[in-house]
This record gives sequence, structure tokens and C-alpha cells, in this order.
Amino acid sequence: MTSMAPAFRDSALATADNLNSPWAPHDTRLLVVAALGITLIVVLIVWLKVHAFLALTIGSLFVGVFSGTGEIGITKSYENGVGGVLGYVGVLIALGAMLGKLLADSGGADRIVDTLLKGKPAALPWKMALIAAIIGIPMFFEIGLVLLIPVVMLAVRHSGGKAMLLGIPALAGLSVLHGFVPPHPGPLAAIGTLHANVGITLALGLVVAIPCVVVAGPLFARVAARWVPIGASGTALAVAGGVPAEADVATGRTAPTPSPAASGSDAARGTSGDPARTRTPSFGWTLTTVLSPVVLMLLGAAADIWLAKGTWAYSVLTFIGDPVTALLIAVLLAMVTFGSAVGFSLPVLGGKLTESLKPIASVVMIVGAGGGFKQVLVDGGTGDAIAKLAVAANLSVLVMGWLVAVLIRLATGSATVATVTAAGIVSELAVGLSPVHLALVVLAVGAGSLFFSHVNDAGFWLVKEYFGLSVGETIKTWSVMETIISVLGFLVVGLLWIII
Repeated sequence: MTSMAPAFRDSALATADNLNSPWAPHDTRLLVVAALGITLIVVLIVWLKVHAFLALTIGSLFVGVFSGTGEIGITKSYENGVGGVLGYVGVLIALGAMLGKLLADSGGADRIVDTLLKGKPAALPWKMALIAAIIGIPMFFEIGLVLLIPVVMLAVRHSGGKAMLLGIPALAGLSVLHGFVPPHPGPLAAIGTLHANVGITLALGLVVAIPCVVVAGPLFARVAARWVPIGASGTALAVAGGVPAEADVATGRTAPTPSPAASGSDAARGTSGDPARTRTPSFGWTLTTVLSPVVLMLLGAAADIWLAKGTWAYSVLTFIGDPVTALLIAVLLAMVTFGSAVGFSLPVLGGKLTESLKPIASVVMIVGAGGGFKQVLVDGGTGDAIAKLAVAANLSVLVMGWLVAVLIRLATGSATVATVTAAGIVSELAVGLSPVHLALVVLAVGAGSLFFSHVNDAGFWLVKEYFGLSVGETIKTWSVMETIISVLGFLVVGLLWIII
């Protein structure tokens, strides 16, 4: 979701320069082709059972051909989109998988899960939402997902509960912060375009975030768990080291295995199936290792906002705060705290790191293909067509910012592209507004950028594969959750606009 910001920023900002041109039949054709392309992907996956990677690739070529991009341009756009995603998200997924594998095999995940499971079970979804929201402040969505979801899945497996009851609150916490709160690239880009104040936007963004996390997280999770009543399954469970005992033949999923933790036996939980391990990491070291990339990225974000560029402190903090660097440091730390410190030899440790990459191969390729489909849509001019349609409606700055972001999000799948494009479109209408109202326009755009994630969004495929969902189940849970955040966020922004 966020990782595509640098690749698309120039093309997204250029959209605003083309708005004065009249609506043409070509624009209508682009919208129809985009809709048909999305429909084709859904049909291939749901009805014909084609692998999502192939379906997205076929859909990308279909859209490119009928958008008039040209044969060479189609493949180039697709390749650039795939490369742009895999060059960043792919690295993050790999590093996150390594960290997750060591966290699980060392017994550190059990430490975290046991701590989370203390107290009333009804409070667990709220704890998940809170933890995800805290992690989501400095962390891109994809990074938070690969770090947090394996832990969520272990909690589901150990408690014997439903995946959506704990997964939705975690996803809501990550997604809300991604859309509303700087230093995420979308809000920061909108702040720069609209000349809004970072501090005011951050403060108001947190105000908007609270009800969105509560409603779209723990409250909606109860509904989602009834709609999709699955247990622990998917790539996240494999990454976390889960080995369920029995398979659900009808759904192709795996049923949750009762946790040895329930017996209270440290020995049963600690070294089961792994004789190389002699100890279990303490909760303090486990928490330190897991939160280390969060702290490093938070330091990098603080440096980017408050330190002068060119100083040695700025250079050091932005380097170690880069997501790739921060996760790499966390993996290296985990090799000690979750590796040698618990009794793993170097050969065993190397083998575990190799094993961690096997479950994510399919996820990486699907996410990459989603990026390729997105880029074909963007390069084909679909974003321009939607932007011109919204401008012709002559809407107010707040409504227009949200609606344009919604339309761009639906067409391209990128929250960052939607945010940057919508901010550029409404920038002239926002001239003269107070700093508070400028911040609210930024948040309205951010709310629109989260609307109904579907098959052209890399985040959609990450959630689908990590939780082991079908396309329909992903729409009923993840896509509906995103829509709740978008609509509720816009309503809260509108209320603040009236009150303030």
C-alpha cells in the first residue's frame, strides 16, 4: 500500500495538470476497461480457480491492450509495477518472515501470546487493536503486517478462537494509522501539497483514528468472525511455525491445534519438536527484539520532521530508521536473542532462516503481480479520467477531496496515489483555509484513500494469503473493514469541520 509512493508520485501529481481538458470518449472507455479488467481477475480466480498471480498478469495485459497503451508499453508498465513492489515490499516480507520464524521457533512468540492471553479473553481483540495502532504509528502497513500477523495467528491457534476476531482489530489498527497519521508517505505528501501543518494534522489524525479503530476493529471483528468463521490458517501460520493437526477438506484450510501453552508446561511449549533449543527468551528480550524496528523507524521519522537535513544526526537516524535497515537490524538482533541465546548453533540458525522464506514465495509473487496491475491502470490514464469526472461535479473541497481519493483508490488500488492525486486536485480550492481546516482536508483525503481495497491492491493479496482466505472472504472482511474506516473517518472529519 504505502511502498509505491516514490514510483507513482510524479504521475499522480501530473494528474492535476490534465483536469482542464474536456471529457472525451476515451475517458469513458478507460473506466469501462478498468471495470472489465477487475471483473476478469475475479472471474479467473473465483470461478476458474486460476492462480492469483496468473489472473493478475492476464488482467494487466487485458487492461493494457484495451486502454491503447501499446504492446511494448503494456509489458513495460507491468514489469515496472512488479519490480517497484518486489524491490521494496518483497524485501520487507522476506525480512519479516525471518524475524517471525526466529520469534516462533525460539519460543518468543509463545511468551508474547501467553502475556496477551492473560486476563479476560474478551479483552484480547482490544489489546490487538491497541498494539497494532502503536506499531502502526511509525510503521508502513506492509511492515506492520508481516511483523504482527504471525503473532496474531499464534494467539488464535493457542486460544482456539476465530482468526477474524483477532485479525480484524490488528488490521484496523495498522490501516487507520497508515491513512491518517504522518509520518506515513500519503499524509505527508498531502500535507506538503496543501501546505498544512504537520503537528496539527498529526493531532487531529489521532483524534479521527480512535473511533475508526474501535468501530472497524474490535466491534466489526465480531461480525466478521460470524461471516468468516475460520481458525488459524494461511501463510501467517506457516511463517509463525504453526503445524495444525487436521485439515478441513471442504475449505482446504487447516483447523487450529490446541496449544501446549494451555497446559502451563514450559517444557512442552518450549522445546517441542526442536531439540536444538535449550532455553526460551525472556519476555523483556522478546519485546525488545520485536519492537526494535518500530523504535528505529520512529527515530527516523522524528529526525525527518524535526532535525535539519545535512547534519550527522539526521543522516544516521534516517539511515537506521529506513524500513529495510530497521528490519535488517532486528533480524540480526534476533539471531542473537532468538538464536544463539536460546541454544541454536549457526548451522541450525542458517537452516531456520532458509526455511522462513519457503512459505512466502507465493505471497511475494501475488503481491508483485498486484503492483503490475496497478501500474498498468495508472500508466493507461485511468486516474486522469476519474479525476476529471470528479472535478466536473463541482463539489466542496472536503467532499471532493474524499470522493476523488475514493475513485482513484478504486481504480488504481494505491492509497498513496489516491492521496497525492486528490490533494493536488483540491489544492487550489483549499487556498485561504485555516491551518486546522487544511489539516481536516488532508484527513478527508486520507479517509478516501482507504475506501474498499480490492483485487488491484497489494494489501488485499497480503491479507488474503496471510489469513488463508478466498477472494470473497477477503472482500467480506478486509474490504468491508477498509470501507468502514473510510466512511466513518470522513464523517468524523466532517463533524470536526463543523465544530471547529
